[in-house]
Amino acid sequence: MTKGIGGSSAAIELEKIENRTLDVQPIQLEEYQQRIKKAVSLMKELSVKALYLNAGTNLYYFTGTLWSASERMVGAILFDDGSLEYIVPKFEEGTFKKYMKVQSAINCWEEHESPYILFGQLLEAKNASGQIAIDESAPYFLVDGISKANTSYDFITAQNITSACRMQKSKNEIAIIQKAKDITIEVQKAAAKILRPGITVSEVTDFINKAHIKAGISSGSYFCIVLFGDDTQYPHGVSVPQPLKENEAVIIDTGCRLEGYLSDITRSYVYGEPSEEYRTIWNLEKKTQLAAFEAAQIGSSCGSVDDAARKTLAESGLGPDYNLPGLPHRVGHGTGLDIHEYPYLVRGSEIKLLEGMVVSNEPMICIPGKFGIRHEDHFYMTENGPKWFTTPMYSLENPFGY
Repeated sequence: MTKGIGGSSAAIELEKIENRTLDVQPIQLEEYQQRIKKAVSLMKELSVKALYLNAGTNLYYFTGTLWSASERMVGAILFDDGSLEYIVPKFEEGTFKKYMKVQSAINCWEEHESPYILFGQLLEAKNASGQIAIDESAPYFLVDGISKANTSYDFITAQNITSACRMQKSKNEIAIIQKAKDITIEVQKAAAKILRPGITVSEVTDFINKAHIKAGISSGSYFCIVLFGDDTQYPHGVSVPQPLKENEAVIIDTGCRLEGYLSDITRSYVYGEPSEEYRTIWNLEKKTQLAAFEAAQIGSSCGSVDDAARKTLAESGLGPDYNLPGLPHRVGHGTGLDIHEYPYLVRGSEIKLLEGMVVSNEPMICIPGKFGIRHEDHFYMTENGPKWFTTPMYSLENPFGY
């Protein structure tokens, strides 16, 4: 039996888990103000007069205001002089104030009124003529409403500003992400120990959620993908998952949210004895993940990291490109307040790796009709190159390095 896989129970493993969030330092007001300052600098470079931040992760990133997007317009306009104007439904004003971190004027609209007209009035009051950037995550109905009610403006996507700010994490952001990763890797280890023949995906998923809660994440798992046997060949799961059998492949991909920031770790191994083919591909996956890591240097393009992984696979007779057996998707994605955000380690991306960037490294290998293997760890860029948040899998016999 593979070391660290099976042999325990959910009750025993839950009892061992302790709250690991007590020393977490939330993002402070000063950092939100620095983010706004950087956004304003980019706005001036791009001749953008105002930037609309919609409810969701962009509003949260720049203002600390945690508010979910809905059919009602809730957000903020950031002007190129650094001033901020919130737009909120009148009946939500009191609640909004309790969530607002960066204090500024709140402009309200009643249910029968148009927030899009209010948006234009705020632009007019600030003489903000010219290019107006709209949150790239804003839904179509909102962009459509704004543009139709304000025809004299040139509306563009805000992505060049928001992503440029969010891609490079601060030391505090990286520390929070590190803590979230530390929690999830411990949950991964615990989940591996409770496996047994006949255990269902729902049992494992439920345990992982409870384990995250026990570790101090009150919201539990942000997501959880558990796959057994030939289900592992499908990267994001199947509609009718099968229970675990002896000598079957396992993939567990899960994460949690801590102070808004996300963890995301995948582990692949076998419950029982692996086939020689599985062993060969498992080791190739490890080699491919390392090739991508070594290619990720300061100033290198994100596309070149994807290229390095595919070159390793092609030299071993897999692929090429996205062909199976091989790697059917990009090598990695940025992670922060969103589980997938810029930058992406994908072919053709000319985005340069810079200090503070955080990305996943998960060059999954899919063998049709048999199994899939995905080692997923994230790294962040330091001035000296990439640094792992979590240690990659050690060996097929001892995946967690006991």
